[in-house]
Amino acid sequence: MEQKPYLDLNTFLRRRFGCRVQKISLDAGLGCPNRDGSRGWNGCIFCNERGSGTGLAATQSLTEQIRFAKSFLARRYKARKFLGYFQSFSNTYAPLPVLRELYSEALTDPDVVGLCIGTRPDCVDQEKLDYLADLAQHNLIWMEYGLQSVYEETLTAINRGHGVKVFREAVRRSRERGLLTCAHVVLGLPGESREDMLQTARFLAEQQVDAVKIHGLYVVRGTRLHELYANGRYRCLEREEYVPLVGEFISRLPSGMVVQRVTGDPHPGELVAPEWMLEKRHNLREILKYMREQDLRQGQMAPAAWKEVNV
Repeated sequence: MEQKPYLDLNTFLRRRFGCRVQKISLDAGLGCPNRDGSRGWNGCIFCNERGSGTGLAATQSLTEQIRFAKSFLARRYKARKFLGYFQSFSNTYAPLPVLRELYSEALTDPDVVGLCIGTRPDCVDQEKLDYLADLAQHNLIWMEYGLQSVYEETLTAINRGHGVKVFREAVRRSRERGLLTCAHVVLGLPGESREDMLQTARFLAEQQVDAVKIHGLYVVRGTRLHELYANGRYRCLEREEYVPLVGEFISRLPSGMVVQRVTGDPHPGELVAPEWMLEKRHNLREILKYMREQDLRQGQMAPAAWKEVNV
């Protein structure tokens, strides 16, 4: 198989563990402070009440979720080791004793070699990070923080509920404890230009995050973004815009940063637009094709010295 022009997650994990390692998406039944009144009530404009949740927490324990997923992933991908990916909502948004039970249950399985914890940067504190640092002595622990954009005005417009400074601080405190960090960013947010989005890539390099997930913004039914789209106040990126944008974005990232994702993965029953976002494999092929045709590769356009981003 031809090598990708960027460092993908599968390559990184195979180098680290010597075998195929697959993520298992887990639903712990936790919530979000931007939906329950702690930070706000309505969440980000692109998120509905389901969020990234599967609803499995209501019917299956973490142990059951892992057992069922392992069987499938081992057959499909020949995976031998697994990472428990706490994906749904904010997975540090609970008292530490609750988190201890959840994380310990996931790590009980001998084939689970680590955890990826999706959360908000305003949902971690010293006590939780210290505990996770202890787990990292014997497991891979990857903190996945939602940033979305480097611009404060964008974060306000999407009702994110926190600013860039909070993200910086969460990454700094995580790195000090030896925890891996991953930033989630969204391309195509309202009001942002191509250069604005590429500036987010420069910011991530400056913060020295270990990985990035790139999502294209899509419209989910029942969200406030849906209202904007229906009223003609938001236009989705076309695939012909998104593909080169991702290629340029990746070329500005340091070569050692793991690119965990390059496109979104919408639920078919919830997607309003754009329809092309459902064609994940095709989108990935187009991104790889564009980068190869343009002779782009990760790190190629990364300056030798990163300047402070004015946010």
